Amino acid sequence: MSTIDLPMPSLGTALVPTLAEGETQTAKDFSSDQEVRWCPGCGDYAVLKAVQSFLPDLGLRRENIVFVSGIGCSSRFPYYLDTYGMHSIHGRAPSIATGIATAREDLSVWVVTGDGDALSIGGNHLIHALRRNVNMTILLFNNRIYGLTKGQYSPTSEVGKVTKSTPVGSVDHPFNPVSLALGAEASFVARTIDSDRKHLTAVLAAAAAHRGTSFVEIYQNCPIFNDGAFDAIKDRDNSHALIPLTHGQPITFGVQDEATGLGDKALVRGAGGGVEVVDTASAAADAIIVHDAQNPDPSTAFAISRLTDAGYLNRSPIGIFRQVDRPTYDDQARAQVAVASEAVASKGTAEERLTALINGGDTWTID
Repeated sequence: MSTIDLPMPSLGTALVPTLAEGETQTAKDFSSDQEVRWCPGCGDYAVLKAVQSFLPDLGLRRENIVFVSGIGCSSRFPYYLDTYGMHSIHGRAPSIATGIATAREDLSVWVVTGDGDALSIGGNHLIHALRRNVNMTILLFNNRIYGLTKGQYSPTSEVGKVTKSTPVGSVDHPFNPVSLALGAEASFVARTIDSDRKHLTAVLAAAAAHRGTSFVEIYQNCPIFNDGAFDAIKDRDNSHALIPLTHGQPITFGVQDEATGLGDKALVRGAGGGVEVVDTASAAADAIIVHDAQNPDPSTAFAISRLTDAGYLNRSPIGIFRQVDRPTYDDQARAQVAVASEAVASKGTAEERLTALINGGDTWTID
């Protein structure tokens, strides 16, 4: 899998107090005293370890980091981190995190959610957080099933999925979370896998460095209710399932040619406006798409995201799809408050302002 090599135009935690010079932290400092209680073999363990190991690299004080979760297996995350955290209500974690990020510019705000929590009851909250570009990092654990409530189909389950709630197969068309995020014009969109620690950590680092809403979909295996959901892309013998995305590099994948460093398959623009997979050897060099995660227009990134087969993941682009700078909701809201406060302060003493407020606007005289 490719490494993540992308310039970081702005630091998402720039306003958050950092450690004093010479002060250090380790993964143990971010591990709480709570017993970690997930099923044996759950992919959540790998993500937790990666996050605990990664957080010290931010150089931030633990009291200036907050994790907000909703409802689901992944939502136990705040208990296992020695930071501030909130186990909130079903689907509403992005809304609560929006309030925190807007009120407290000195905090690094994270949301941990699952495919059911974020895309079903929380779908509306998620897309509005993405379009507003609130300064937070959203980690969506996608195991394509409801795990906590024991195996019902979820908004990302494939058509025909037989579960306790769909005994003869699901007829719902599933969401593609990356496509959804790009459609909401999220400023940072990425996908990674629980079992690839190096790739996962690199994506998390880029997400934390981004100022605005960072959305990271994490393919995460549920060994009890949906075991093997991602076997197709984890199979080392299936070299054509994963399509690595590296900013500034031609998008090729599959069996690598030692001379050129290119895979035997490549992406080119299709006749219908999308993208197509072709043999690299048959494609002109200038026809192969060069990945541009910093393109202000998300159209190409969206077309690439559509390569993911909603049913069986026969094609799965992986990495950072989009990373662009645009104003954040919380920065702009605080700026408006500052301007309003200055305007109010210029209108006399507190007593004078109160009198003007009482006497202003519509009034009535009652006989």
